[in-house]
Amino acid sequence: MSLANPCWGAPRIHGELLKLGIQLLFVFVILDHDRRRPIHFAVTSNPTTEWTARQLLEAFPWDNAPRYLLRDRDGAYGEKFCETAKWMGIREVLTAPRSPWQNAYAERLIGSIRRECLDHVIVFHAAGLRRILQDYFEYYETCRTHLSLEKDAPVSRPAEPPWLGPVIEIPKVGGLHHLYTRNAA
Repeated sequence: MSLANPCWGAPRIHGELLKLGIQLLFVFVILDHDRRRPIHFAVTSNPTTEWTARQLLEAFPWDNAPRYLLRDRDGAYGEKFCETAKWMGIREVLTAPRSPWQNAYAERLIGSIRRECLDHVIVFHAAGLRRILQDYFEYYETCRTHLSLEKDAPVSRPAEPPWLGPVIEIPKVGGLHHLYTRNAA
């Protein structure tokens, strides 16, 4: 649509997509900074403050909430979200306005999700996006190596010696990525 109509801006394209029944979807992600591991994610077409507060409760249901939560100043984090965080004993740390570099790990994850996954698929509805992201996060946590983690995955996996067998590839995220492992026959 943008290639066929180079003068159109994002609001016009968004309007056309709405007329075609394609919703704008939002993804909420909570990331553990220690191992860069996504803890919780959710998808919605309407991110209200009540919805974001509920996501906080779903992410930490059994009195295991972190002491601090670093977040931006998005309007979806309204009064209800702040009350819920305070009730759970979480101290919110806000980034400065228009300063994504202050939450570099989360911004890096968002960029990885876009470049490595969403730029290569077409999403038609929230359930499909949830399924795609579930597959991507499973790959991201257990298979994808990270330079900042000394070339390990957030869920560490051991090096496999050559005597375990030949290297095989296992498709992940619908074939967008692969896990390489030794075939222990």
